[in-house]
Amino acid sequence: MNREDFPMLESGVIYFDNGATTLKPKSVVAAMNKYYLEHTSNIHRGDYDAAIKTNELYDNVRNIVGEFINCDPTTCIFTSGTTMSLNMVVFGYMKKHLKKGDEVLLNKAEHASNVLPWIKLSEEIGIVVKYVPLDDDYELTFDNIVKSVTEKTKVISLAHISNVVGDVRDIKSIGEFCHKNNILFNVDGAQSIPHIKMDFKNSNIDFLSFSGHKMCGPTGVGVLVGKRELLEEMEPIIFGGGMNSYFEEDNSYELKTVPTKFEAGTTAIAEVIGLGATIKYLMGIGMDKIHEYEILLKNYFLDAVKDIPNLIIYNKNSDSGIIALNIDGVFAQDTSVYLNHYKIAVRAGNHCAKMLKDEIKIKNTVRVSMYFYNNYEDIDKLVEALKNSKDIFKVVL
Repeated sequence: MNREDFPMLESGVIYFDNGATTLKPKSVVAAMNKYYLEHTSNIHRGDYDAAIKTNELYDNVRNIVGEFINCDPTTCIFTSGTTMSLNMVVFGYMKKHLKKGDEVLLNKAEHASNVLPWIKLSEEIGIVVKYVPLDDDYELTFDNIVKSVTEKTKVISLAHISNVVGDVRDIKSIGEFCHKNNILFNVDGAQSIPHIKMDFKNSNIDFLSFSGHKMCGPTGVGVLVGKRELLEEMEPIIFGGGMNSYFEEDNSYELKTVPTKFEAGTTAIAEVIGLGATIKYLMGIGMDKIHEYEILLKNYFLDAVKDIPNLIIYNKNSDSGIIALNIDGVFAQDTSVYLNHYKIAVRAGNHCAKMLKDEIKIKNTVRVSMYFYNNYEDIDKLVEALKNSKDIFKVVL
């Protein structure tokens, strides 16, 4: 699907590392180049033609995000990515509103960016970080979340789609539960926003974070969306130019309103413009169409490998295009090097989910993560390489 838009595929690479970052279509690169070559300027500072053009493009991306995920555009904050967004939530809002003994529910399939900030906050103010158990498929269920909640639970923080197991969490039900029980709901959308349709307003999410580079957009840009009343109470964690109305010798100062107060300094202007281009590109394809196609590819793969005796697949039942696997007796990195011999790009390691080993009983896996520009021929070549894996050490060594 749309493979002609991605020049990197012309090299013959079979790209299955979409969970780490995605390829970039020509239209996104063109939008960024147009800014650099035709109207380079800073934002919200100049009164000349190029600056006015840049301001219009930059500010309109908030409207594009609002349409894409059904949120108020004025609650859309541009950040450097999901990691930055999550840290802003933890240290800009939660640090101010949580107290010693308050419980935050995570799970052991979470990415480091949704674990380490909470651990750091527990050191600083004494919150209690708890981990909801996963089920037999290593998935996070609504029932297990509810069973883990106590009267001290103040926050539930999770990825909409986990980046290794690939399970799609029931955020609508979780959001409704949180809303009824006065629990803050923080969602990492890095692996979901690029692949499935999101409705922020109707999911009772308090904070949502995602990155541009995982959705065919540029690196170095992401989004934090929150409920307005929470963002108004949230403190910036970076201060500087552009986000203040004034500051004086007597140490008085006034910050601008949401979202500008969270965008200090010169932001990633070209990248924000590129983000707008990539969202329009994805909307042109259709998020439902993307998700349905990825599931077709995954099921095709699972059917093709079912008779490979030494292949271990950890997440056959997850509803996403992410597959976690290993070849029995082979180190994950060796498998990745072997597949690279066939120009097949995958990810091997712990995928920044370092506690998942406690659940699946193995530290490293090979992750095959699909996107809409993959096709059945890509799958066939991957399957053929896996069938020939008895020769893996002839290639690796």
